Amino acid sequence: MNILVKNTHISFEVIGKGSAVVLLHGFLESSLMWKDIISILSKKYKVITIDLLGHGATENHGYIHTMNDQAEVVKTVLNHLGLRRYILIGHSMGGYVALAFAQSYSKNVKGIFLLNSTALPDTKEKKINRNRAIKAVKENYKSFVRIAVPMLFSDKNKTIYKKEIQEGILDALRMNSQGIIASLEGMKIRKNLTKLYTSSNFPIHMIISKQDPALDYNALISQTKNTKVTTSELPDGHMSYIENKIEVIKLISNFLKSCY
Repeated sequence: MNILVKNTHISFEVIGKGSAVVLLHGFLESSLMWKDIISILSKKYKVITIDLLGHGATENHGYIHTMNDQAEVVKTVLNHLGLRRYILIGHSMGGYVALAFAQSYSKNVKGIFLLNSTALPDTKEKKINRNRAIKAVKENYKSFVRIAVPMLFSDKNKTIYKKEIQEGILDALRMNSQGIIASLEGMKIRKNLTKLYTSSNFPIHMIISKQDPALDYNALISQTKNTKVTTSELPDGHMSYIENKIEVIKLISNFLKSCY
């Protein structure tokens, strides 16, 4: 299904019946990343998947896709479906979007599950790396994708999950350079939203992977200290929904039960 938002076609799907669960994919991903999780959750819940701006079957909106832009797209889809309360589950960039959404629409949020994500903004070093990535995309975005996707896995899993890595690369190659750059620019300027960890009136759970090459382990631990956020630690990389799939599905299921 799709709807038109500010002259941009937004792709989404609704599977199952019950309380609403919204799945938000990460950078270079699409709703396809959730296929195994959807098959489990849709037995008990109404699962909504949305291709974020510039990803999957959703068009680009402009030359920069801020996390607030993405959150507005999500809200428009959920309003279109007549939904008022829901749990947001976000992987990586999808977590940034979920937090941006909660900042604007906290009354609609029953809970947030952050999967290899953070409420902290980019560090100065990370912003430099984003600029390098943008330059690489402009030179050859296909090469960038083929290098970037495997780098998100722990070293040992780059061999174990060769099939899944190739599938991820093919999915990311559906994007064009404009969509990739717009997301890199948007992530680079996102704000510090750690205040939600103490001010929110809904539960937040964070999955932290010990060998995550994209996020600093110590920064993830320290940002949740003395907050309402609960955490679970897994042993592998940034792609925990693949690398630790059984554990992730169990943790998500338990979180949903606690919220609903």
